[in-house]
Amino acid sequence: MLQRSTLISLFLALGLGSLAQPSWGQVVIPRTLKIDAKQLEETGLVLFKEAVFLSQVQRVEPALARAKLATQLAPNAPETWALLGGLYLNQKETDKGIAALQKSKSLDAKNPGVHFSLGAAYFSKGNYPQAAELLQAGLKIKPDVPEAIFDLGNTYYKMGSHANAITEYKKAVALNEKFWPAINNIGLVEYEKGNVKRAIKQWQSAIAIDEKSGEPQLALAVALYKQGNQAEAISQAQQALKIDGRYSKIDFLVENLWGDRLIADTKIIFATPQLKETISKIRIDPDAPEAEETSTDPEKP
Repeated sequence: MLQRSTLISLFLALGLGSLAQPSWGQVVIPRTLKIDAKQLEETGLVLFKEAVFLSQVQRVEPALARAKLATQLAPNAPETWALLGGLYLNQKETDKGIAALQKSKSLDAKNPGVHFSLGAAYFSKGNYPQAAELLQAGLKIKPDVPEAIFDLGNTYYKMGSHANAITEYKKAVALNEKFWPAINNIGLVEYEKGNVKRAIKQWQSAIAIDEKSGEPQLALAVALYKQGNQAEAISQAQQALKIDGRYSKIDFLVENLWGDRLIADTKIIFATPQLKETISKIRIDPDAPEAEETSTDPEKP
């Protein structure tokens, strides 16, 4: 499970997650002809707090508007640029996000959240060495952020350094034993190395933590099918795709770090009549992770 909000790193590393809801009336700039720099900066920081709150409740567009204005009113406050960068990344505007985060980094080079978010940005652009460098720098400042360690593991995996990837995933799990995405990705690495039994064990552990996680269930199904447990594998795969239909798309699997070996074996199970039928009935809502089956009843919408 690769995808997650790039704001998570910022909130965890910067301690923004506990900000209280701001007083909305404070946003209005005092209506005087002479507004000094201190007043402008204070207003900018109020806007920053409002933007943080709005982003936490998934109101990204109004959060982005306030964050932009906050950087104009408080241009020397690194946290305003950090939040703006994170919001841009959340909107897939990677280059704008990097520019804002670099500005924040120039104002405060010791902010781990900025390093983590920049690492995520460069990862999305496929610049894995730069991503690794930034994630490592952030972890030197704040070493106990499992999400950032997970990102570093993913970066090593994309660089072909399987041993380092597994090491980082295990570090993330050591900090949070319920962090099933890291356990899941250990399975991905083991499968590509040809260690199918080890991969199966990891995916079973991930499912035990979160039985509603579709990815490890589908990966486990593929491995079981490869081992010859076809009936069990098909049933498992059908259940996984009902949980999250996005995993019926090969491109989505590749995006989530499924390697060549696992992809090839997935295509085999997807080619079975049972899975073809299941996949044909899946309707994927881009705004919701869960899959829905299309109705075959003509009386239903």
